[in-house]
Amino acid sequence: MKPHIICHMLASLDGSLHPSRYSESPDGSRAEWSGLYEQIHDDLEGDAWIVGRVTMAEMSKAAAHPPAHVGKVERPHHFAQRDAGSYAVAPDASAKLHFSKPDIGGDHVVVLLGQDVEDSHLAELAADGVSYIVSQTSDIDLAAMLDVLARELGIRRLLLEGGAGINGSFLAAGLVDELSLLIAPALDARAANQGFVEFGEAGLAGKVRLSLTDCKSLAHGVIHLRYAVSPGA
Repeated sequence: MKPHIICHMLASLDGSLHPSRYSESPDGSRAEWSGLYEQIHDDLEGDAWIVGRVTMAEMSKAAAHPPAHVGKVERPHHFAQRDAGSYAVAPDASAKLHFSKPDIGGDHVVVLLGQDVEDSHLAELAADGVSYIVSQTSDIDLAAMLDVLARELGIRRLLLEGGAGINGSFLAAGLVDELSLLIAPALDARAANQGFVEFGEAGLAGKVRLSLTDCKSLAHGVIHLRYAVSPGA
């Protein structure tokens, strides 16, 4: 029951995922490029979107606040809301994410946690109205958790908008169905430039195959590429 997963990203010509570090262009501005990205995000009509832990921490901006008394907590999952219009999902194997409210921009938060998460952290999330799923294995089993998201919350279409690391993990695991990539007329070119996808030293050669399905020229010098993604040979 895995949702249909579209990896949706904005990158410079050299693959950087940090618009704040892009060179300038007479064709458009960083704000205009980001605006196009958000417009396509809406057009893709996902039931949910998922980002990495670091990105979600930047969005949530909350510190730890465990409850004074921890009662019985639900495992392996707790759903504070099952009928949200859209969901914001984040993996957090080390239980470092905290929230001051149960949504990000109106999208209900669901956290994917490691097996060893403390009851006090689960109690904190539940008290804040946040939903969670606890992995049944030592590492987060992405495929199993995606099945739970589809089965329990009815999520059928999920936008993967990492983090290079989470993008690479999903692609390497064969969980991505499509790639939607907006290319801005800009360069980053730093020696330590982080691309929009990475997968350790091994990389993704032999693990995925991309087949171009669409190519459009958009406003502000942006090119929108869409690829079907299949497992490597």
